[in-house]
Amino acid sequence: MNNTTYFRIGIALIALPFLTLSCGSPAPQEAKAPEPIVVTQPDMAAIKAEIQAIETAFAEADNARDVNAILAFYSDDAVTMGSGEPMSVGKAAIQTSIEKGFAESPTGGTVTYEVLEVFGDDNIVTEVGKSTRTDASGKVTSTGKYMAIWEKRNGKFVCIRDIGNSDTEN
Repeated sequence: MNNTTYFRIGIALIALPFLTLSCGSPAPQEAKAPEPIVVTQPDMAAIKAEIQAIETAFAEADNARDVNAILAFYSDDAVTMGSGEPMSVGKAAIQTSIEKGFAESPTGGTVTYEVLEVFGDDNIVTEVGKSTRTDASGKVTSTGKYMAIWEKRNGKFVCIRDIGNSDTEN
């Protein structure tokens, strides 16, 4: 054999391990655990406080007989179901119902709303509450109960559905 043959055999022997390594299968990747799914529970105490603040402001608007301020608490597509009257669908119908109620009730009285419980999540909340109406002298003229569904739109809760009725009328 001549030197050229030995040289070629030598190169082949040197290259063979590198070719074997480069043609082998890749090293197995370490398996990663899936990311845990974190489910956070809404802070219902904070949501209840937020809804109570809304109801307090609603009562202030109601006591001032400020129809526009009251309407601001409702979504454009809201539905209300008051005691002894047909369903009011949309703000125009709700406005008519509010104005009729103001026309039929004596001035000087007040109403308060108390949130008893809320349930839902950060975006849609169902509220259960009670109301108390008093006359100008402070005498309770009626009590009632209600449910309202609030939806967060543009960062604030608006009422999309509510229903209420009186317990008693004196």
